[in-house]
Amino acid sequence: MNNLLSISLFLPELVLTATIIIAIIVDIFSVSNRTSKVSNYVIIGLLATLAAVFLTNHSPTTLFMDSLAFDPFASFIKSVVLVATLLIIIFTRYSNEFKGYHTGEYYALLCIMVFGMFLMASAIDLITVYLSIEVVSLMSFILAGYLKNNPRSNEASLKYVIYGAFSSGIMLYGLSIIFGLTGTTKFFAIRDAITTLDSSSNLALTLSTVFVLAGFGYKISAVPFHFWTPDVYEGSPTPITAYLSVAPKAAGFALMIRFFNQVFVDGDSLSTLGWYADVSFAWPEILGVISVVTMTMGNLVAIQQNSVKRMLAYSSIAHAGYMLMAFPTISSEGVFAVMIYLVMYLFMNLGAFFVLIYVAQKQGGENFEHFSGLGWRMPIVGIVMTIFMFSLTGLPPTVGFIGKFYLFVAVINAGSAFYWIAFFGAINTVVSLYFYMRVVKTMYLDGNPSEEIIVPPLSVTLILLVLAVPSVFFGIYWTPILNWVNNSLLFFVQI
Repeated sequence: MNNLLSISLFLPELVLTATIIIAIIVDIFSVSNRTSKVSNYVIIGLLATLAAVFLTNHSPTTLFMDSLAFDPFASFIKSVVLVATLLIIIFTRYSNEFKGYHTGEYYALLCIMVFGMFLMASAIDLITVYLSIEVVSLMSFILAGYLKNNPRSNEASLKYVIYGAFSSGIMLYGLSIIFGLTGTTKFFAIRDAITTLDSSSNLALTLSTVFVLAGFGYKISAVPFHFWTPDVYEGSPTPITAYLSVAPKAAGFALMIRFFNQVFVDGDSLSTLGWYADVSFAWPEILGVISVVTMTMGNLVAIQQNSVKRMLAYSSIAHAGYMLMAFPTISSEGVFAVMIYLVMYLFMNLGAFFVLIYVAQKQGGENFEHFSGLGWRMPIVGIVMTIFMFSLTGLPPTVGFIGKFYLFVAVINAGSAFYWIAFFGAINTVVSLYFYMRVVKTMYLDGNPSEEIIVPPLSVTLILLVLAVPSVFFGIYWTPILNWVNNSLLFFVQI
């Protein structure tokens, strides 16, 4: 579709762009200590963007000369990103970490980051892939170091920049090799060109894809591209840590799904289970190994942490490993499972981080010792945190169980060649039970008894319920999520 016709289907991005401009203008004319009203405009703008995502209907097509895909899958990822962003803005307003900081531009930066993730969800061109990742990365660097008077935040930002620049350079080199081999930057044209390459190109094609995978792995915190994650998550403002663990990860998985399903799979991207026969590298096995190593490393190191925030950082690495379980299958069932897990993960992970924000304010820290006796002293907080820990573990009847169930089903149904991935996934789920239940044990079995009962403010309680109720409800009745994902499992495919 040409540029003029594309504009009508680019409505969500246009609304988001208007929101960014309005946020910047309002911030310029706001009194320094009244910048919180910028967040009100941003919330309205993001809600309008979400409405535009659902109201913009058209059959799957491409935008701007085949640079972006317009399809239900992209709309699904955009919706997940927008919901996560709205929740993070609310989290920020309840966080004490930003006291004394001018936060007007903070909300504008979040919106720019959302724009980059929109492009990541739709990218079907190597140039668009790189630009979208860089937009998200640059905004992430700034937001991670937003607490400029906090040395840990400065350290987080610096480490993020170093690792980000290194992984982006590697990925860009890989993209350049792919362009050199195929003579095009369009996904479907690359797919067609690969079939015409002779065996002498296999090494270059394999190396280029490994380099591109390094860039994708950096965005989703997959081992061995995860080194930035623990330190950046620990030093960043807690709302940003929560955000980085959900939204960019969803966009990164969307990009990986498009790249591997639409470049290296023969024919219709979701109708077959086969990789191109002339691509000699064992991609299913390599992705399976990355999945197993990622979840294992994340869980084993999480056990050793004394900070709940750092534990959740390693936990997010492990969950990236769980979602990667479905990638070697290269099937619609595998993509379906990843999409379900992204929705479920949003509720349980953001819920755990919001409890962490509230506890850090009330207890003065985020270590396990600050959760000591919390279940009796703050019964509401204790109950919802228990729900989130059960869900992150994958215990019924929570959304975490449903998410993992569909991942394991996708892997097992793909055939006996993938059983080993399911085996390691099950073992890691058992291992994760230790550090998640450690939080519950600390809240209810440690510390001295206290007759004082602290009830959170009504607004905080409502936010906790908004995240905790779906974590249980959709674990019992998940049909609405399944229907939404089913309707969204439609890609633009060029045969």
